[in-house]
Amino acid sequence: MKTLAELAALQQLTYQGSGDVEIHSVGTLEHASKDQISFLANSSYTKYLKNTQAGAVIISQEVAGQYSGNALIAEDPYLTFAYVAQLFESLKQKPNQEKAKIHSSAVIEMPETLDESVAIGPLSFIASEVKIGAGTVIQSHVSIGPGVNIGENCLIKSGAKIEAGCHLGHRVIVHPGAIIGADGFGLARGSDGWVKIPQTGVVRVGDDCEIGANTTIDRGAIEDTILGNDVRLDNQIQIGHNVIIGDHTVIAGCTAIAGSAVIGKNCLIGGGAGIVGHIEICDGVVIQAMALVTHSIKKPGSYSSVSPLQPTKQWQKNAVRTKQLDKMARKVNQLERKLND
Repeated sequence: MKTLAELAALQQLTYQGSGDVEIHSVGTLEHASKDQISFLANSSYTKYLKNTQAGAVIISQEVAGQYSGNALIAEDPYLTFAYVAQLFESLKQKPNQEKAKIHSSAVIEMPETLDESVAIGPLSFIASEVKIGAGTVIQSHVSIGPGVNIGENCLIKSGAKIEAGCHLGHRVIVHPGAIIGADGFGLARGSDGWVKIPQTGVVRVGDDCEIGANTTIDRGAIEDTILGNDVRLDNQIQIGHNVIIGDHTVIAGCTAIAGSAVIGKNCLIGGGAGIVGHIEICDGVVIQAMALVTHSIKKPGSYSSVSPLQPTKQWQKNAVRTKQLDKMARKVNQLERKLND
């Protein structure tokens, strides 16, 4: 529990109304109770502000003049909400002052390589020569292969797998079912079929990264697959072998990135996007949802492809026209030549 005044002090912000109101958690404007704090960052939700039951609301200075209730005044209400939500989440997780416990059903081949503060859940397997830093928590049914190096204060959730030789930085979160270091899709065509190319690289993940549930990051074929610092991956993403992703890039769910693509820093990639292999995307690029990237992008900005949703009959007509585009273009060129003549 925190009072509004305490939250303001922690965030170095000002507040209006009663600083003594007690806040226990966060909630939405529409459904928050009197012991919760909410936020307004999108004008489409302003309609809920007047009647909200929230004990306090995080709002901008501009909106504060229109609201008479308890409020935390922030330049960026959404960012402040993120910090406040993190605070309440951490308060729920009471620190354990005792030595971290390793469940009796966990299998650890070389326990002497683990920091004594590491916690390991039921039925997890830790192979030989694995190094795990202080404060890291390994939940149940996790598999960690030989020679893996995991930094401090990481959270590896149930069912995740980290294959041999991979490296994770500090404060990395790996969600359930994620697989880091699976073989890349490397094949050569022989006279009698496909020949598998051994995938001898690893995956290197920087500090403060987050890997979503059931996301797969393939190990490199020869060199490594690399994620920079503060890279955030949503659920069910496929990262091919030897992909490089720059610092602070965020990728939404169901995106697939083919091998050896290089993605810059501070990029935003929408859900369901596809990025072909062996291309480069510069820093500061936004790829809209469902876009297909088939060539390198050298200038920052927002890029889109695929037609937006439309009534089926209209789409069918447009689909027919799309098939005729080359023929129509040729006719236009012929007409232009005639006009020039």
